[in-house]
Amino acid sequence: MAKQLEITLKRSIIGRSEVQKATVKTLGLRKINQTVVREDNPAVRGMVNRVSHLVAVKEV
Repeated sequence: MAKQLEITLKRSIIGRSEVQKATVKTLGLRKINQTVVREDNPAVRGMVNRVSHLVAVKEV
């Protein structure tokens, strides 16, 4: 497994559930096409899995 994940917000969080909005915010994403790099661990993988339809993930 890679040591880091590059996570990009690809779809809007408007109209999504509060849980999904909070998850995206916790990942550090605010705007569409914004990219953050996070450590690859089970907690981050779980958050990405929960909002997988909104984000794109690439292993770095």
